[in-house]
Amino acid sequence: MVDALLKMDGEILLFIQDHIRQEWMDWFWKAVTHLGDGGVFWILLGIILLFSKKTRPAGVAALLALLVGALITNVCLKNFVARIRPYEVVEGLRLMIERQRDYSFPSGHTSASFAAACALVRTLPQKWGTVCMILAGVIALSRLYVGVHYPSDVLGGMVVGIFAGWAGWKLMQMLMLQMEKKRRSV
Repeated sequence: MVDALLKMDGEILLFIQDHIRQEWMDWFWKAVTHLGDGGVFWILLGIILLFSKKTRPAGVAALLALLVGALITNVCLKNFVARIRPYEVVEGLRLMIERQRDYSFPSGHTSASFAAACALVRTLPQKWGTVCMILAGVIALSRLYVGVHYPSDVLGGMVVGIFAGWAGWKLMQMLMLQMEKKRRSV
């Protein structure tokens, strides 16, 4: 069963390479995938949201979600699973960007993107939350397009990210409640 899933993972990547990759789109997918590097885009967005009192809860939730997601993904799961990158294993798969320095499962770019986006979708007006979710999805797809993750890596990153987004939102609510209690007791 596991072997069949692993084989299908590789076949999907080869299908993307052979039937979806187009030279005229390569620059776009490379740029999008680099938006997720180190979660920097999402971290900067979270910090920017901290400046306005109105959007501060969204910034706090996003940053907490990124922290939760990074702990689960980069500290725990990547090292525990230790899955080799697909371009090292799938015969014929061509890498479009630089080699990655960490393990493959789960996708950190996907986890960070969905963590921040899921926190923001709960704390920002709907149109901005929707834009964040779309961007998270596009970043996740870019990881398949450039050949650095298996589909199951991206799916795993999405699951972790959704959980981390919820956790960041809940932690922000608890933090805001504690701050409100302190303010009332003074």
